[in-house]
Amino acid sequence: MRNISIKSKLLLMLFLTTGGFILLSIIFLISEKNIMLKEKKLKLSNLIELGYSLVESEYKAFKSGSIDENTAKKNALSAINKLRYNSGGYQEYIFIIDNTNPYPKMVQHPINPALNNTVLDSEKYNLATKFIYGNNEDEIILTSKENLFKIMLDITKKENTGFVTYFWNKDSKSQKLDEKISHIKEFKEWGFILGTGIYIDDINEQFYTNVIEAAIIILVILAIIASIILLISKDIINSLNRFKEGLLNFFGYLNREQDNVRTLDDSGKDEFAQMSKVVNENIIKTQKAIEEDRRLIDETITVLSEFEQGDLCQRLNLSVNNPALMELKSVLNKMADNLENNIDNVLKILEQYSNYNYLNKIDQKGLKEHLLKLARGVNHLGDSITSMLVENKSNGMTLDSSSKILLENVDKLNLSSNEAASSLEETAAALEEITSNIRNNTESIAKMASYSKSVTTSATNGERLANQTNVSMDEINAQVTAINEAIGVIDQIAFQTNILSLNAAVEAATAGEAGKGFAVVAQEVRNLASRSAEAAREIKNIVENATQKANEGKEIANSMIEGYKELNLNISQTMDLISDIQNASKEQLMGIEQINDAVNQLDQQTQQNAMIASQTHDIAIVTDSISKLVVSNANAKEFIGKNEVKAKNIVNKTQGKEDKPIISSKKVSTSQSSKPIVMNNSDDQWESF
Repeated sequence: MRNISIKSKLLLMLFLTTGGFILLSIIFLISEKNIMLKEKKLKLSNLIELGYSLVESEYKAFKSGSIDENTAKKNALSAINKLRYNSGGYQEYIFIIDNTNPYPKMVQHPINPALNNTVLDSEKYNLATKFIYGNNEDEIILTSKENLFKIMLDITKKENTGFVTYFWNKDSKSQKLDEKISHIKEFKEWGFILGTGIYIDDINEQFYTNVIEAAIIILVILAIIASIILLISKDIINSLNRFKEGLLNFFGYLNREQDNVRTLDDSGKDEFAQMSKVVNENIIKTQKAIEEDRRLIDETITVLSEFEQGDLCQRLNLSVNNPALMELKSVLNKMADNLENNIDNVLKILEQYSNYNYLNKIDQKGLKEHLLKLARGVNHLGDSITSMLVENKSNGMTLDSSSKILLENVDKLNLSSNEAASSLEETAAALEEITSNIRNNTESIAKMASYSKSVTTSATNGERLANQTNVSMDEINAQVTAINEAIGVIDQIAFQTNILSLNAAVEAATAGEAGKGFAVVAQEVRNLASRSAEAAREIKNIVENATQKANEGKEIANSMIEGYKELNLNISQTMDLISDIQNASKEQLMGIEQINDAVNQLDQQTQQNAMIASQTHDIAIVTDSISKLVVSNANAKEFIGKNEVKAKNIVNKTQGKEDKPIISSKKVSTSQSSKPIVMNNSDDQWESF
């Protein structure tokens, strides 16, 4: 709304007022039209209800049995036929149609009896435009005109009652069709559909008349309001223009576009005159304040020009009534004081730095942006120089300490080199003696291997003879078994002979004298049988003893075989061990020879180390002098932490470890092939230097 002028706003108010009047009038007229239509619908409903009650009373008389059905229908139709009423100067009536599909028949038409009992399917009845189911207010508009009686039938199928709007001619002689609305209701017991209608074209005529009258009234009212608003707006715009011109003149003075200022026209008693008086009073006050402010601003420009050239001693001294400018004056003077103090502090610190004094720092409290960056930069410079000096002193002290250690270690190195040379001579002699012993051991082991082979041959022969003894014992045992079986046969023969001799003695005794000689023979035979049996028992005992001895000999032979096998196995293992020892001795001999070569090389390296140690001693002396010079230069300067600086702790990598020999040999392998001994050229012994 701020982008719209007051004149446009007043015109907009006029247009809105006009629109509001028109909208309210239209709403009122439409509401009045709807009320008139509702009244006519209510009138139609009352008339249909009256006709419906007449038909219903006749139907009840028929149901009560006082009259028959035909008489009741005739009475109802007669009563309906007599009903008449006036509407808009025309006589209206109630007609009755039936509920026959698809088009109903006219049951009774009071004005045109010729239509009675005719099917209402003619195209001339296609006049319906819209309809309403029941007593709803929502109308259903047809896309094209349809048979009004069929629409009535369709309404009663869905609802018992309803309204149909259509066009009909008031005068049969005229072709003009006027809008009409009919109300219908079905009496289902007899299939009657009662209907009556009223022309509603008078509603539209009355509506248009009201619209014209309302439009005239609104135009008159709007003309009066517009005239008043235009007069008021013209006066307001003139006052605003005068007020605007006065303010533009004042703003021109404020912007230094002109040297003098004119007051506003404050004649009159309206609000604009009152505002002009207030503005005039403030213009006079502002003019005085501006003159004072301009003097202070000129002085400020002069002082800032001096600031620009580097003179920070200038200050603002003029006082004015403007609080903002006085605040500006105070801020500028404080700014100058702070700048001067901070720059003095920076120069003071820088002068101390130029004199190698780095103890002090610039106070950063209350500083911002560039001054803070400047203070931080100077402080960082001091910190960087201090860190460099601390590092230099620490490095010098560390170098001093390391140079002392270096000198001590070089002295130790010289001593160690001499001791190593004498130790190497003793080691070489010891190695010669060890080499001779190993050679003798190798020859002895070769002889042991030869003897072990002879023992193996003897053990193999003993095992073979023991196997032959075992075989012989098995054969003896087989022969003894055969003898034992033969003795068993002899024993059986003696037993049978003894039985036969007993039988012969019995027969001889039976024969008497004739059998005496036979009895003597039988007795001798029995004696021979007894001796044979006794001899067989003795031989059996001897054979059993021989069998037992043969079994014992077999067991002894088996034990000898097992012993020879174990002896042969032990001899084989012993030969393997001797072979391994022989191989190891050969490898040790090769290793000792390599050690001899290594000792010779070590002797040469020891001589070189002694020469290097002498040169290192000279370098260590020079390094010690340089370290003392670095520490002396650092102590000549003043900086934070100077007295707390200590030498760096250089960790000796060999510290805490056992001393390792310079030359180390790998373990000699027990395999057939020997590996050469590799020299360990590690520099662990020299890392402390």
